[in-house]
Amino acid sequence: MRAIRYIHLAALLASAAFAGEALAQNYPNKPIRMVVPFSPGGGVDLIGRAIAQKMQEAWGQPVIVDNRGGGGGNIGTDMVAKSPADGYTLLMGYVGNLAINPWLFRKLPYDSLKDFAPVSLTTTAPNLLVAHPSAPVTTVKDLVALAKAKPGALSYASAGTGTVGHMVAELFKSVAGTNIVHIPYKGNGTAVNDLLGGHVQLMFGAPGAMLPFVEAKRLKAIAISSTKRLPELPDTPTFAEAGFPKVEASGWYGILVPAQTPKAIIAALNREIVRIMNLPDVRERLAAHGYTPTTSTPEEFAQLIESDLVKWRDVVKASGATAE
Repeated sequence: MRAIRYIHLAALLASAAFAGEALAQNYPNKPIRMVVPFSPGGGVDLIGRAIAQKMQEAWGQPVIVDNRGGGGGNIGTDMVAKSPADGYTLLMGYVGNLAINPWLFRKLPYDSLKDFAPVSLTTTAPNLLVAHPSAPVTTVKDLVALAKAKPGALSYASAGTGTVGHMVAELFKSVAGTNIVHIPYKGNGTAVNDLLGGHVQLMFGAPGAMLPFVEAKRLKAIAISSTKRLPELPDTPTFAEAGFPKVEASGWYGILVPAQTPKAIIAALNREIVRIMNLPDVRERLAAHGYTPTTSTPEEFAQLIESDLVKWRDVVKASGATAE
């Protein structure tokens, strides 16, 4: 009887694998919806639209970008989690909604690990620490010394509680042992405007958003949270070079699908995304906004989500931040 059960199981597995391959051979044969869980115009939207356009051109099927903002990305993310696992609903994922939100919100309607199947990373972007010209700091050492001499006297802006800029700043504060006041705003634009106006002294932001102001000498670049210096800012050190190697953090973006999506379809999507992210015009377009095209295998992406869930759990806990 045991042998018969094994035979039946083997037959079922073979049948499932065959069905998955058959689906992949005909995939896609209808429109694909790419859910961007944020409003139009931001980085997640920019990356999603660049991929959707090239995917549509290659596959001859409409790839519709569906902006479903709200709840810090939770609403659109949950929509994908509860969508059919057939490869026709994609999530433009982000470190915020997948690795940070689980610790900011007491109860999420989705599970970052159980409800999604990662397909591939698409891009990464470090955070650049900048200061208003009036701030008496030009190096990380200056900043730490001033923050320790005058606890609470310095403030930093962020695009909102739980954003990557907020969390990287809290990581820095924890590592450096400093007390710098967080001033959250409703969006990157208003935060940058107040920084330029000198109402706050510091901010961690995406290089693409900060570079024009640094080049115009309206902001000072202090350090970058990547492992290497930015080519556009060869004189700005990494935090590791400044003596704080633990302040290494990048925002990452990638494509996911609902859990239980056939592996053959995930493989087809992975091949297409890797192809798209290596196109010269796509790389140039994203690099102009401070994003580095970065791809992965589904397994590598899954490992990154797991490791960042642990990393940001500790940062959120230390900061005491909450979105509720």
